[in-house]
Amino acid sequence: MLKKLRNIRRTYRHVVRYREIATVLIKHQLGDLVSRLELRRYLPAFRRKRGVSSEFREPAATYARLRAAFEELGPTFVKLGQALSMRRDVMPEGLIEELGKLQDAVQPFSGDRAVQTIEQELGRPIDKIFRSFERTPIASASIAQVHQAVTTEGEDVVVKVRRPEIEAVVETDLAIMDELARFLERMVEEARIFEPRRIVREFSRSIRRELDLSIEAANIERFRKNFQDNEYLFVPTLYREFSTQQIVTMSYVAGLRITDTEQFPAYNIDVPTVVEHGVKILLEQIFVHGFFHADPHPGNIRVLPGNVLCLLDYGQVGVIPARKQEMLSMLIDGLVNTDERRTTLAALRLAEYHDFEKTEQIESEVAHFIQDRLYRPLGDIDVGAAMNELAQILITYNVRFPSEFFLLSKAVTTLDGVGRQIYPQFDLMQYMRPFMWHLTRERMKFSRIRREAGMTLWDAKDLLKELPGSLRETLMLLKRGQMRIQFEHRGLDSLIHTTDRVSNRIVVGIVLASLVIGSSLMTLADIPPKVFEIPLVGLVGFVLSGLMALVLLWSIVKHGKI
Repeated sequence: MLKKLRNIRRTYRHVVRYREIATVLIKHQLGDLVSRLELRRYLPAFRRKRGVSSEFREPAATYARLRAAFEELGPTFVKLGQALSMRRDVMPEGLIEELGKLQDAVQPFSGDRAVQTIEQELGRPIDKIFRSFERTPIASASIAQVHQAVTTEGEDVVVKVRRPEIEAVVETDLAIMDELARFLERMVEEARIFEPRRIVREFSRSIRRELDLSIEAANIERFRKNFQDNEYLFVPTLYREFSTQQIVTMSYVAGLRITDTEQFPAYNIDVPTVVEHGVKILLEQIFVHGFFHADPHPGNIRVLPGNVLCLLDYGQVGVIPARKQEMLSMLIDGLVNTDERRTTLAALRLAEYHDFEKTEQIESEVAHFIQDRLYRPLGDIDVGAAMNELAQILITYNVRFPSEFFLLSKAVTTLDGVGRQIYPQFDLMQYMRPFMWHLTRERMKFSRIRREAGMTLWDAKDLLKELPGSLRETLMLLKRGQMRIQFEHRGLDSLIHTTDRVSNRIVVGIVLASLVIGSSLMTLADIPPKVFEIPLVGLVGFVLSGLMALVLLWSIVKHGKI
């Protein structure tokens, strides 16, 4: 019974929200969108009778109306718009530019509600937690707002408090977005290439992480650990005892906004040094730690005396796995050094693209891109824009970068814009080249190569241990007739005059197959002596098989004869 009541309440919330969405879209003269999404049935009867069609307009005007509608629809749609503004692989340029104007600033909720949330979360009165608490927030955004406070020990802190009932609002909107995405993929053929449901899934995961302020607390702690020995980045101290899923408390930072350059001389702050530190911090986040601040806009960057930077708001972060770090560094290195082959190879590996028949075409496109965009004075190269344009080129070949790439592209573009704003001579490439060279040298050190080789050997040991069992299963399937191997030979007419070479390869192939089968039987016989618990005779047979296979492949690819 309770489950039915919850379902009825959820359905009612959805219908009410659908009506709000349809009404807002009509208000901003986006009736054609209402029709395409089949939202007419949620409108009042008089509105349905009148119709919801809208006349043709220039795309720029439509994009502006859509941005205004997103702002009115609230925090979830504002966040969605901001997320879409990074997706240059699926969104038109004009819409990206318009969505980039979305402001994540809303009217604050009352200080009394903030106090109520804090007391509920920490289980005691506010005056037992803080010596003083400012009920007027110093900043307010769609997910949370920030208040100043002083602890009972006299330490200045800021308390970030999540908006009341924001989770229910967001979950309702996410459910509706998923339903609309399903409808688009089913009914609107041209929308399928953009994979709306995948975009909604990625966005849902991102905004749910932002809603959980305990994740932001963990992000702060990780940043402090990563940069504990760094002299030019200060990470606020987290007060874990005053932090939960709905509140996060950290030390107060009173530095200057990075754009307040006219005040820098009074604090002995040097603009070029600050810019250099900013680039080094970003590159270290990406290529050393694989964990970066994804929203480094001017409001989130403070400058402290001694040219020290401080990042605020750790709700949006990007994570790059170690393997993708390698590919990403290779991609950036290829761009920095205008190497189209290296850039193409890194891009395809980063996108996990395996249709190698088109590799030459893609490399040709990348070569033209590099010639047009990167062979120019360094100061004229916009690295973030170049990364975005490369993604747009590759999408035409159905090569899709992972979502982390676009988050990173946003961070690089934002930093590039801030750098040029406060220091007109700023050139991101100038700082990236020596860093990439240093990174390459570090990765070529013998200690690192030895460690990676050890890991590879360890993986190979595990593979060898699993190989006999896998071969046993394969042989059993063949014996039962449950496995069939089908060979397809193409281009036989071109091989008529190369009978001897083909025959030789067939003979080697038969010997190789026999050696593999014989080695498998010796392994299954479990006859000592053993290495890594594998019979030595079988292991030697597998090694010889591998060497023969390499020789055969080398002959086919490089020499064309045995």
